[in-house]
Amino acid sequence: MALSNNEAKQRSSKHDTSRLLEYQRHDGPLNILGFWIFLATDLILFACLFATYLVIRTHVDGGPTDKDLFEIPGFTIETLLLLTSSFTGSLAVYEMRNFNKKRLIGWLIVTVLLGIGFVGFEISEFVQYVGDGATMQRSAFLSAFFTLVGTHGAHVSLGIIWMISIIRQVVKFGIEPINARKVFIVGLYWHFLDIVWIFIFSVVYMTGVVS
Repeated sequence: MALSNNEAKQRSSKHDTSRLLEYQRHDGPLNILGFWIFLATDLILFACLFATYLVIRTHVDGGPTDKDLFEIPGFTIETLLLLTSSFTGSLAVYEMRNFNKKRLIGWLIVTVLLGIGFVGFEISEFVQYVGDGATMQRSAFLSAFFTLVGTHGAHVSLGIIWMISIIRQVVKFGIEPINARKVFIVGLYWHFLDIVWIFIFSVVYMTGVVS
């Protein structure tokens, strides 16, 4: 049976990497390049926060240390939630490139829910620390810790809001080049946050519990 022009174009796009949907508008490549540059500047921000944390993590001023505060089950659950959300985000991009609107929306919703779970556990962790008297004002270590981890958490929260807005646009307008670019870019952003969290997991939490 002969394919319609739209179906033929979609099949061609799926199998030709030079014609990925998110790149098909003339401004697509430029916008994606611009977002890569944004991620590079954000990387500098986190690098500065990591450097500050490493320099003053032992400055506790008689207050609680990282070993006193960090509990393996808590940050392990957070890590599993975020790593899983990165995987489901990749599945969303895959379904977008296969023009499967229903599955694209479904995987984006799962990613949002996992992100909300991550933020929920992080807020619970912060509330517990503050309840135990471990506030930002208590020591240089705690100031650096809350700033680094809190900045990452704020980025994740922004990503959740951003992803929800994209879901609404996909529901309304379907899978077309502009929405495809938005899905791809928010996926890049989410993977970036996942990579930053792996460094937080290793440099902050694991170093804290084994030191």
